[in-house]
Amino acid sequence: MIHLYTGPTLSASEPALAAPGLRVLPPARHGDLFDTAIAAGDTVVLIDGAYHQAPALRHKEILAVMGRGVTVLGAASIGALRAAELAPYGMVGVGSIYTAYVRGDIDGDDEVAVGQAPDGAFAALTWPLVNLRYVLDLAVAARVLDGVRAAKLLAALRAVYYPQRTGAAVRAVCRREGEEEFARWLTRQREEDQHFGDLKRADALAAVRAALAGAAAARASTGLLVGETAYFRRWSNAAVRERVDGVELSTEDRVVYQQVFDPAFGTRWAAYLEHLSRHPADGEPGMPLAERLARATGGHLSAHRVFRPAVDLRDPQSVALLLAGESAEDRRAVARYAEVLAGAGRSRPGFCADSVHDGLARDLLLRVWGCSEEELDAQASARGLVRSAGAVEAAKRLVPGFLDESNRTEAADAGR
Repeated sequence: MIHLYTGPTLSASEPALAAPGLRVLPPARHGDLFDTAIAAGDTVVLIDGAYHQAPALRHKEILAVMGRGVTVLGAASIGALRAAELAPYGMVGVGSIYTAYVRGDIDGDDEVAVGQAPDGAFAALTWPLVNLRYVLDLAVAARVLDGVRAAKLLAALRAVYYPQRTGAAVRAVCRREGEEEFARWLTRQREEDQHFGDLKRADALAAVRAALAGAAAARASTGLLVGETAYFRRWSNAAVRERVDGVELSTEDRVVYQQVFDPAFGTRWAAYLEHLSRHPADGEPGMPLAERLARATGGHLSAHRVFRPAVDLRDPQSVALLLAGESAEDRRAVARYAEVLAGAGRSRPGFCADSVHDGLARDLLLRVWGCSEEELDAQASARGLVRSAGAVEAAKRLVPGFLDESNRTEAADAGR
């Protein structure tokens, strides 16, 4: 299977995108390559990616998917830039733009950046600088401009902020620089060929052809080891989702809901620690948890105070243990809470779980766990949240839904 991430560079009507075995996806964002549909032996073609309006795809995510045996090609846009940066590690670059990045002829993100339509169609609204460079080279070859005038015009066009570099802006710059003849020539060329000067499109189509031909697989390296940093684990956990009862739910949200609301979660966490003690991820010999504690502390401390492993929600056995007490009503609640949080973000642009005040999350925990401030650390530790600060951060995503649910309950009670 070939997974193609594109948007403004290749339109949905492009005939090449109808090829069998090609899965066409929107511009890549942070977390997209954790998609479980991307399997060993597959190919990812990275053309376009979000980076201004959404968190960008990280280099380490690309390295991780290559480490799983996936070939990754990059071309035309952010794909060309990432391929130039990660070529030593096995990412395959295709096309003139990739080559220009490798040679150092160009080096900025703004070379390939475009403004995109906000309607989800991902159409390009502006000219990318690489295409303008190419058009100016063609104009010099056609003797419409000389090299000095072309360089001066390029500098003027580059000074326009990329989301504002529309066709109208390009024409205005040409008028200001006294290059109306070039603007008229470019208009005529575009009328005859709507793709005239579109170097990004040409490179993207070349990458699609290379992927369909399987030409890149032999050049890509696999088996890369990616360090499991705290940030990487956080990203990978956040990307794990599962369709349950017809609804796609975040596995991380489901686990946090259990950690906060399940009175018996301490027992689930103890079972999880026992499993990890007997089956260490690092390949070391396993042993009963009691034996491990005896060696570490003489058996004087409880397991959750000594053994604090990082949770990996990509592991089905871990998920099964942590969600052993989950009910159908719990899953419905997780879905409701997620929708309330998403609704808050829609009504208040920029709002997210991190926007929730620490005090509100702390009040939720004290109320649900029925403990004092002094007992909060111990409660959090026993539920796998390490300390009260970690519990507060985890609980923030639940606060809007919890408050909404509480308000509805109070309103219903008042109406009786």
